Amino acid sequence: MVTEYSLPDILERMYQNQLALEAALMELTLHVEAQGQAELGDNVRGALYTIGENAGHIKQGLARLKKLT
Repeated sequence: MVTEYSLPDILERMYQNQLALEAALMELTLHVEAQGQAELGDNVRGALYTIGENAGHIKQGLARLKKLT
């Protein structure tokens, strides 16, 4: 059966994927740092900061979009 997904549903799943990837990257970062690779850990943490900042904006946008539908 073919099911049509609404734009908010699709974007919500993309947001959930982003959060899952963020969690996985953090686990890898902790492992890398435990191996003594502090500089690499810092670089990844910078990327994770950006992901976290964007997640807040995405979540707010999703909430607004859901109100419109």
